[in-house]
Amino acid sequence: MNKNRLEAFSDGVLAIVITIMVLELHVPAEPTWPALLHELPTLLSYLLSFIYVGIYWNNHHHMLHLAGRINGGVLWANLHLLFWLSLIPFTTRWMNDTGLAEVPVLVYGLNLLLAAIAYYILKTTLIRQQGRGGALDQAMGQDWKGKGSPALYIAGMGLSLVNPLLGIAAYTVVAAIWLIPDRRVERFIAHT
Repeated sequence: MNKNRLEAFSDGVLAIVITIMVLELHVPAEPTWPALLHELPTLLSYLLSFIYVGIYWNNHHHMLHLAGRINGGVLWANLHLLFWLSLIPFTTRWMNDTGLAEVPVLVYGLNLLLAAIAYYILKTTLIRQQGRGGALDQAMGQDWKGKGSPALYIAGMGLSLVNPLLGIAAYTVVAAIWLIPDRRVERFIAHT
């Protein structure tokens, strides 16, 4: 099967996810700096979630660039990833509506963890479809970020039970790690 429809569908879903998140933002009640400052926690959680969706969109694009063709297993693995990403607006809103209470912050981390697991499943499904030693397998290498992120999510979930802001801090560290450009795919393409 051709991968173009999968890419277009995924791009559409992620665009909708971002749109839903921005629609959840509320305009300050008054035209003052204090009113805007009151909305700062909501804006920051939106920013973190936007960054996460952007990271997934970017890495998904790079990963699919190296996929020649896809099969039914890849389609289902991709839907699995999109499912968890589509819940990010819900878990973000729950955190905001509860003032960053511990259970919603933990569930937000669980959402991020399950999206990371789904991404790993998609990656391994694509590699299996291509065969070991294929372009994606070679480009990904050891994938230390992908292996370390779930551990940091779990740590963040545990920390959120101590103090929800510690959980948010752990999730922010993972996002910061992924914001550092990962040029493995680009380097691989340049050298082939």
